Amino acid sequence: MPETLSGPLFVRRQDLQIHLGDRGLAQYVGYRIKILHSNTLQVGNLSIAWNPTAGAPIVHEIRVLREGQATDVLKNASFEILRREDQLEAARLDGTLTAVLRVPDLRVGDELEVALTTFGNDPALGRNESGLLLLTSAPAPGRYRLGLSWDQGQQPNIKMTPDMTATMVKGERRIDFRFDNPGALSPPKDAPMRYQWQRVVEYSDFRDWAAVSRHFAPLYSKAATLAPASPVKIEAKRIAAAHARPIDRAAAALRLVQQDVRYIYVGLNGGNLIPASADESWQRRYGDCKGKTALLLALLAELGIDAEPVLVNSGGNDDGLDQRLPIPQLFDHVLVRARIDGATYWLDGTLPPVAPPSARPVFPFNWVLPLTARGSTIEKLAWQPPTAPDDLSLLEIDARAGFDAPARIISTKIVRGLEGLQQHEQFSAVTPAQLLEVFRQRAIGDLWQAIDDVTWRYDQTSGASILTITGTGMVNWDDDGNGARSFALPGGGFNPPERRVRGPGQDKDAPFYAKPEYDCSVTTVRLPSATQPRQWSSKPGFDTRMFGRNYYRAWELRDGAIRMVRGSRVEQPEISAAAAQRDNARIAAFDNSMGWIFYDPTGQEPGVGSGESVPATYDFDWTASDVPCASGVKPDAR
Repeated sequence: MPETLSGPLFVRRQDLQIHLGDRGLAQYVGYRIKILHSNTLQVGNLSIAWNPTAGAPIVHEIRVLREGQATDVLKNASFEILRREDQLEAARLDGTLTAVLRVPDLRVGDELEVALTTFGNDPALGRNESGLLLLTSAPAPGRYRLGLSWDQGQQPNIKMTPDMTATMVKGERRIDFRFDNPGALSPPKDAPMRYQWQRVVEYSDFRDWAAVSRHFAPLYSKAATLAPASPVKIEAKRIAAAHARPIDRAAAALRLVQQDVRYIYVGLNGGNLIPASADESWQRRYGDCKGKTALLLALLAELGIDAEPVLVNSGGNDDGLDQRLPIPQLFDHVLVRARIDGATYWLDGTLPPVAPPSARPVFPFNWVLPLTARGSTIEKLAWQPPTAPDDLSLLEIDARAGFDAPARIISTKIVRGLEGLQQHEQFSAVTPAQLLEVFRQRAIGDLWQAIDDVTWRYDQTSGASILTITGTGMVNWDDDGNGARSFALPGGGFNPPERRVRGPGQDKDAPFYAKPEYDCSVTTVRLPSATQPRQWSSKPGFDTRMFGRNYYRAWELRDGAIRMVRGSRVEQPEISAAAAQRDNARIAAFDNSMGWIFYDPTGQEPGVGSGESVPATYDFDWTASDVPCASGVKPDAR
């Protein structure tokens, strides 16, 4: 141990050993930690979770060392075993047991020593084991050992990052890795997720992704097979009688699964990867993504619609999946892909019943794994810039009564994707009166003086949550002297983009990444009736692409109203380091001016816009799939 210690704790040793054998996986964890700060005393709150079907954990020792004396904690304290069904409020039913123990009389300066072994044996995997062995990105100072071992004939496929290869010690049936005071990882700044894959060892008994596909396909085929007298068949006949077109039948089947079978994660009896049967999910009227998928597959099969289950990663953590070993745990969700009238549709039974079959998944998947009897490999989903914004703000300010009179204001927010579905779950659960009261309490401020009405609806055709607020407020016109006025339109400007640079030691050739997004602000100001069009001017528009993003602003003065549209759309999530360097040199010239409009009674300034056609908030359907918020997306609004 170093003579001088700093930080919250020091790790004298930490061992993580994984062993693969005929009985499944055994994981040994042993550590001895010196506590240097009161905030670290919480390490004495020990918790061990396990699946009873895999076997109970073995606690080898728990000791506290103080001034050269060792105390056996288990002589006077014991674990309390809990069942974690207290997570039902979080829609989880997993049968996991948890043992908890709070080490008594733990003090700063003590050393805590713990050693235990837990076991894993997932029935869905059979004799196939897979997983990851890794060292965290910013470990505390100390000594660490990682190891992977196996019985004779049990050696898995192994792949590791170069930083692990350099430290590997190979034995007859094992590999080990030792680190003394490992430094914090420093992946390339703003690089894609795959560049953060460091200090990782992968292991898998699956030969390739096709083997994973073949392994899990029969589980879903079995789960989707209905009993001869299954009530699910009756539901399928009812759907077929009510709808003639296959797409309408698929939509009705999906809505039934979404609406009549509530979501609860089920991990009982090895169900972490094994789907419950369609009949079982229908009978108990709850299920997780696996059970809902099996039920949906059964309904579609009865309706004569070709469909398959597909494994996905819903957290957006699948970048670089094609470079990984076939590890099923890298996926966390399953849904259905169907072929209907020659087109591909995605159906997710866990989403709200307003989410119909869609040409693109709601979640931003990069890679998916279809589960088929013949075995399918992972597929990359092609990405294209969306034509409709994820977030669209409309603001109409009716200032026709004059500069000093209250203006009538209508604000509309159109939100798509996951956030739109979340708003559906939030707003559909309250009454219109409750919604109005909430916004009256929270929205009054710089813009609003009074809110008269709040309406909300979810438009299934456009897949959008639409919230509209109507009221009055004072426009904060700046007095520029001699009767001149100016006003910065809300949402009219851009912050200049940040430079794409990396520190010493980072991979300067790695591409730069920006999360795909598309937002738009549309503002219409009905001008004071006593003014003339020639007396008005505005900041210029612009159409710029930097760092793979389109920055767009356009203006028009028509029919007594100034119309502005301002959009920001990522059109290239990854750009090369060379392209980033070129755009760094352009930042100084970036126009980050706010969306100012100006009134000059003498009419001496240039006008508004440069001949663009910009629709107002009230004369265009902004829920359309193709709106004029980005360069090249300019429908005729007249």
